[in-house]
Amino acid sequence: MSRIEKPLARRWGGLLLLALLAGCAGRPPSALAPVAPIPAEARQVELLVSTTRREAADPAVLFSGERQQDTSFASLSISIPPGHVTGDIAWAQSGQPDPARHFAAAGARRLAPAAFTTSLRQRIARTGRSHVLVFVHGYNTRFDEAAFRFAQIVHDSEAKVTPVLFSWASWGTLSAYPYDRVSAEIARNGLESLLAKLANDPAVSEVSVLAHSMGGWLAVEAIRQMAIRNGRINGRIRNLMLAAPDIDIDVARQNSRDFGSYRPKVSLFVSRDDRALDVSRFIWGSRDRLGSIDPDAEPYRSNLAKNGVDVIDLTSIKTGDRTGHAKFAQSAEVVRLIGGRLAAGQTLGGATSATEQAGLLTRGTLSAVGQVLTAPLTLAEPAGPTEGGTLAPAGPLP
Repeated sequence: MSRIEKPLARRWGGLLLLALLAGCAGRPPSALAPVAPIPAEARQVELLVSTTRREAADPAVLFSGERQQDTSFASLSISIPPGHVTGDIAWAQSGQPDPARHFAAAGARRLAPAAFTTSLRQRIARTGRSHVLVFVHGYNTRFDEAAFRFAQIVHDSEAKVTPVLFSWASWGTLSAYPYDRVSAEIARNGLESLLAKLANDPAVSEVSVLAHSMGGWLAVEAIRQMAIRNGRINGRIRNLMLAAPDIDIDVARQNSRDFGSYRPKVSLFVSRDDRALDVSRFIWGSRDRLGSIDPDAEPYRSNLAKNGVDVIDLTSIKTGDRTGHAKFAQSAEVVRLIGGRLAAGQTLGGATSATEQAGLLTRGTLSAVGQVLTAPLTLAEPAGPTEGGTLAPAGPLP
């Protein structure tokens, strides 16, 4: 096969895989128009939102897949039905959601930038939860899908955090990968600005970032951009959790060199049977995506250990997601681990409880990379104090 034919074959292979995935996908209607009454037994998750999506006239959509240069803000209350199953999102397949059976919006309002800050501080004062968790969704995601997924993660993990959703402009269609990638590039300034706003707010004690798929690339780019712009990463940004990150392995290695002497604690959720990342690899013609590496293979094993990256290998876990791309949110054990360990201000390498270890061991989740849940992988000793963070080695990611 010629050098011209090889890239074409990769792209056609990617399109075929997209077609296979599209055959697995069915999409319910948008569902953010507030409904009432909300059953007393339903649980409500309050989200603050920062987004580079354009506002939509339809209240069920709220924010469209179109881009805008400025950042908009909003507040959402997501109702979770009484019969909710951990890891699942119950969608209304037609018509208006029934909050007794479906995820639904109990309230939604747009906010001015000053009102966003005021709302953030009021919620922290009311709940005492000064740890902010920022969620960055992935490719092929509508706004309501991102909001419902984040609400599900916060609810199921029982994380004691103030949740903030950063949503970038995705068209929410499998065939729009190039559009979504450019949208993620455009959103870098918006996410960097949000992280700086949160980390510099005196009401906030620390910030953790949970980023999925293409959102992982966006999160790494925004934090790298912060390091380059300011000469450092703000020390209140403590944890960076990358779930199935859609990042070329060489790009990940190069970008992390720019993080500087201080970096957040990086936790990596990988799965070698991730079909969505197979598609990405075909489209880009790349060797490996960071979210689908074998963490036991060299040179990944040594580099992960050298750089103190905690790894959770989800390859053996089976969930309702036929693509294998959303395991981090659909596995009860993993989502509770996120809440109990990471979002609570502890790393995956800390003193994990016997219950957590047993649940993950029986599901085959523990990677052989240094027993990631029972011993930290960091090999370098901290060189000195930082702004409330941990000084990690400055070398590249795997």
